[in-house]
Amino acid sequence: MTDQVVNSQHNLEKESIDHDSSINEVTQEKLEAQGFDETSQLRLTPEEQKIRISELAEKYGVNERKLMLKCDLRIVPAICLLYLLAFLDRVNISNANVYGLATDLNLRGHEYNTALTIFFVPYIVSEIPSNYLLKKFKPHVWLTICMVLFGCVTIAQGFVRNFGGLVVTRFFLGLCEAGMFPGCFYLLSMWYRREEAQKRYSFFFSSTCLAGAFSGLIAAGIWRLDGKRGLEGWRWIFIIEGAVTVFCALLMFFCVSDFPEDASYLEENERLFIKEKLALDVGDSSHDVKITFKGILRVFKEWKIWFSGLMYFCLIIPAYGYAYFAAAIVKSLGHSPLKTQFYSVPPWVVAFGLSMIMAVFSDRLRHRFSFSFVCCLIAAAGFIMLLANKTNVHVRYAGLFLAASGLYTAMPILVCWTNMNFSGHHRKAISTAWQVSFGNIGGIIATFSFLAKDAPHYIKGVSIGLAFSLLAGILMIGYLLGLMYDNKKKRTPEAIAKWENLSPEEKRTAGDLSPYFFYDY
Repeated sequence: MTDQVVNSQHNLEKESIDHDSSINEVTQEKLEAQGFDETSQLRLTPEEQKIRISELAEKYGVNERKLMLKCDLRIVPAICLLYLLAFLDRVNISNANVYGLATDLNLRGHEYNTALTIFFVPYIVSEIPSNYLLKKFKPHVWLTICMVLFGCVTIAQGFVRNFGGLVVTRFFLGLCEAGMFPGCFYLLSMWYRREEAQKRYSFFFSSTCLAGAFSGLIAAGIWRLDGKRGLEGWRWIFIIEGAVTVFCALLMFFCVSDFPEDASYLEENERLFIKEKLALDVGDSSHDVKITFKGILRVFKEWKIWFSGLMYFCLIIPAYGYAYFAAAIVKSLGHSPLKTQFYSVPPWVVAFGLSMIMAVFSDRLRHRFSFSFVCCLIAAAGFIMLLANKTNVHVRYAGLFLAASGLYTAMPILVCWTNMNFSGHHRKAISTAWQVSFGNIGGIIATFSFLAKDAPHYIKGVSIGLAFSLLAGILMIGYLLGLMYDNKKKRTPEAIAKWENLSPEEKRTAGDLSPYFFYDY
């Protein structure tokens, strides 16, 4: 960095300090009345934060609305496309199976379910290391590498000849995709304030709904390629979708955004504005703090990280059960393979719509619990309809709409709720990776919930989906009560005294453990 840039940054930081010292008198009186000086991390009210953000925008000479649009266009579309392709390459095996994958590979017994399960073994154990590498190599590099690799593995899946080959490709697909989901959520959580995050989280997560819809449409279009160049139609699903993934990955290197501290498309004044704006909400990001083994263990001592993993685990089981076996359930309603692909699309589209509607209201109210809890009940209602009626195809099909909509709306709200209640780079990196990795253990259960011998009604799989949807709702109540208790404890003199006894470095890396950071509900 040149001396001129260094001096410019020094001047901007000096202006920030001078500006902070002239904070409005009303807020200053409030701070003094509560016994805290101006350097504390006491949370301002939402109205005061809006005023403060406007002041920051004026100080740094930025138009906040235009800057956020600029950031959105560089962050959200790229990671949505990335995860859409990742999820598509993960679940397209269900569409391939409708076209005869199990028959052509001579799969017997539970071998198909085993092939689904093996994906989750490397996927689960690799997510925390992947988030570490994401921070080390920067998102645009690490995510691109992962995307190229899982695209190549998907292509290879189109040429397998037996159960062994299918298992090997599914294993490496899980290994290469491990960093996608937690990495993208980690990236999102470092760019947006808590009242801004849900719409972005839900839009990103809804890539799964779009992937589920596109999977059926693409599979329907590929049907006519059956037999071309001596390859069965299901093989073309993997080959074409894998090739598209590799091509898009090469573009992602230039499109995926890095963290605010490293994003090359930001001007220095924009970078400082975003840094201070986020600090008002969650404190210092501690971007330069290295992730250590001791720091990881410190995060795992907290109840919140275990609850976040358990809640996500409960939703993953019915969600993956739906993603992998919805096509089979639709086919059991009496549709041909081609019509099955088309009929599998509408529930995903409705799920996308409900997810975005809920996200808008959730951000507007800055409230998560009620929305996620109600969505668990919607999903449960869908599973009840599938259990209660075994003959009426219209009722059973309607049940799929409710199950998909409830699950794929509850999950992004839950992940946003829990992720944004952690603060700081290292705490977010660990918490997001752990939540996704632990939660995806549920994927193993999901793959053995729907067995071929249980067709066409899949009573066991649907019952498991119902039970875990309700359990997720119960755990959300427990998480809510725990956050309320912690917020109450943060307001006590003992919590303040304990905080004041910490060293400056300990305060800087405490993140959400600060008594001035209050958890959202």
